[in-house]
Amino acid sequence: MRQDHEPGEGARRRGAAAGRFAAAGPPPARADRLEPLLMTQRPPFHLAFPVHDLDAARAFWGSLLGCPEGRSSDHWIDFDFHGHQIVAHLAPEAAPRRHHNDVDGDAVPVPHFGAVLDMDGWEKLAERLQAANTEFVIAPTVRFRGQPGEQATMFFLDPSGNAVEIKAMRDPANLFAK
Repeated sequence: MRQDHEPGEGARRRGAAAGRFAAAGPPPARADRLEPLLMTQRPPFHLAFPVHDLDAARAFWGSLLGCPEGRSSDHWIDFDFHGHQIVAHLAPEAAPRRHHNDVDGDAVPVPHFGAVLDMDGWEKLAERLQAANTEFVIAPTVRFRGQPGEQATMFFLDPSGNAVEIKAMRDPANLFAK
């Protein structure tokens, strides 16, 4: 196992970090946190997911969805998914789980992941996917019409059966509105 630090150093760093965060006090109320989350730079998330074929993943995520490729090996590929790092890991034996929950009259696949784009970006991607004859689980549509959570959404599967949702909020400030 590769070790770039002294044994126990990570625990000391985590403890020090926990102390720094605790000293900052409680998190601000949701309304105070929402504006910075939507209007400023956010920390990127990282998501690793299984794929059955790296070439198919490269064609789908890179060519069709337009995600720039980062590092890769014979077993994985990093992609820049709207500023976030997703990693397609070769795992041909991993079958996607199949479950659906009813959301606003649609059978939404669970699990799924995706991105929240601005409306213009969402419309352009929907057009590109439709032009490529993408098979949608839920075709591009607007849900929760007239409600605070009104959003454009679409669901589709990657070549390995991973469910992806791309959405755009009519009013981005309402992303977490009840």
